[in-house]
Amino acid sequence: MQLSDEEEDYNLSLSKFESMLKTNKVLFFDSEEFEEIILHYLDTGKTALAKKALKLALDQHPKSTGLKLVQVEMLIFEDKLDIAEKLLNELYAIEPNNEEIYIQKANICSKRDLHEKAVEYLKMALDHTDDYADVYNLMGMEYLFMDNLEEAKNSFILCLEEDIEDQSALYNVVYCFEFLDQNTEAIDYLNQYIEKNPYSEIAWHQKGRLHYGLTQYEEAIRAFEYATLIDEDFLGAYMEKAKAYERLNQYEKAIESYSRTIELDDATSYALLRIGKCHEKLGNSALALQFYNETVHEDPLLDKGWIAITDFYVRQNNFQKALFYVNKALAIDNQNKLYWKRYATINKQMNFFEEAEFGYRKAVEFGDTELDTWLFWVDLLQFLGEFDGAIMTLLQATEFYPESNEIEYRLAGLYFMIQDTAKAKFHLSNALRLNFDNYILLEDLYPVVWSKKSVRNYIDKHKKD
Repeated sequence: MQLSDEEEDYNLSLSKFESMLKTNKVLFFDSEEFEEIILHYLDTGKTALAKKALKLALDQHPKSTGLKLVQVEMLIFEDKLDIAEKLLNELYAIEPNNEEIYIQKANICSKRDLHEKAVEYLKMALDHTDDYADVYNLMGMEYLFMDNLEEAKNSFILCLEEDIEDQSALYNVVYCFEFLDQNTEAIDYLNQYIEKNPYSEIAWHQKGRLHYGLTQYEEAIRAFEYATLIDEDFLGAYMEKAKAYERLNQYEKAIESYSRTIELDDATSYALLRIGKCHEKLGNSALALQFYNETVHEDPLLDKGWIAITDFYVRQNNFQKALFYVNKALAIDNQNKLYWKRYATINKQMNFFEEAEFGYRKAVEFGDTELDTWLFWVDLLQFLGEFDGAIMTLLQATEFYPESNEIEYRLAGLYFMIQDTAKAKFHLSNALRLNFDNYILLEDLYPVVWSKKSVRNYIDKHKKD
């Protein structure tokens, strides 16, 4: 690629300066060259070289406002705000119409968390600048710091009206719309933007994302298609398009898009995992397992990969292998309630009841409050003969499900088992009130209790009542 004259001059200046440093020979640079050299070193994090360049620059051009403003920028970068402010005030006395003075004053205010004051200075800068886009962009950022998303959005829109190619402003506009829950309005705005700038792959991609968020998957795919037509290497658009195809159950097309991301870059564990899921949906079990294995090979610490293999073997009723892989996932994330529930379910299927009980207990400990989790856990405690533990667990469950007949029938059965008839009858009354027909639970879960004539008489009496 051929460099422009400007870029060649810039590279020559940089080479000339670095050559001077090596030879200790002092060469002359004009002030603008020095500004570019200093800003280059600041942008690349080479602060020591930036300081050296600034010192030489001010020795050669002691009255240059541009260099002094670069000095201010460096002082602000180093949090020497008072010194920077003093120097700015001196510069203001000389050049009150220099927009950069107001921008740097705003920068100092921003650093001090005086964002409203920063906006005031930026509004003053608008009266003296030709680069409106930059100032509107800075104003937008200040409004973001103040959590004033509406004003931030308006500022970024004004920035884009001045510079339609400003990609960071475009991202920020969409962010503001989304934060304000104005997704439909964001799409309308992007449609207008695309009319002016139809070859903006970023705009098409953001439009696709918004449609996806509104579950408008076909519209999302159309937008992502345009993004990839404009930029054939737009990895993010291919990834999002694949997700949308998955949502529409178009798994072959989803696989095609995920595969394209792998062609463009190194395979990601996420893409491999999704391809595996798509193959499984298509009934391609061998291919699904192959991609799941590739997923965990690519990223052995991706617990979701191990869980995908776990679920694959559960669906194949191969619980021994499923147990092996769920343990792999738990070794990575042992506080995941869903993994503990899988662990419990698999162990229950293999008749490892103590391990299953432990799994349900851990699932609840880590935040699983689903009714079926409580009931599975209690039924295992009862099976293991831990009636007191089962009762305590059910009483805990009533805090989440105070009107569950399934909990009440179990409490009744367990209290009858430990001969606490008063409590048993209390909970049996509750259960019959909540769902009379479900008394069959007593017969299924507590045959010893059901065999008592007094219990059946109590139920019959409740029916007559």
